[in-house]
Amino acid sequence: MADVAETIQTILSELRRGTIIIGVLSQLEEPQYGYSLVTVLEDKGIPVDPGTLYPLLRRLEKQELLESNWDTNEARPRKYYVITPFGREVYAGLCLEWKTLNEAVTKIIN
Repeated sequence: MADVAETIQTILSELRRGTIIIGVLSQLEEPQYGYSLVTVLEDKGIPVDPGTLYPLLRRLEKQELLESNWDTNEARPRKYYVITPFGREVYAGLCLEWKTLNEAVTKIIN
């Protein structure tokens, strides 16, 4: 017999994938490096595993939603990410879709 908590966790993982993208895009108006982004998202209630975040950042950069630059001025070089103009447009569209979907789901579950 299936475990309820385990099944909920599996389904939540699927739901979180898209929300993490919106969360990441929302926080990159100012350049941030990966670990700082993990911390900011966690502080705002969206915990993200670094093992999930770094491949996502690379994928979003490949899709031209983000751009990155290395800062080698510190003792430890860091790769900073920032949203692109194209990324801002996609983010705005995702937010509209999210709000519409959220309203529909709220109607369904109430």
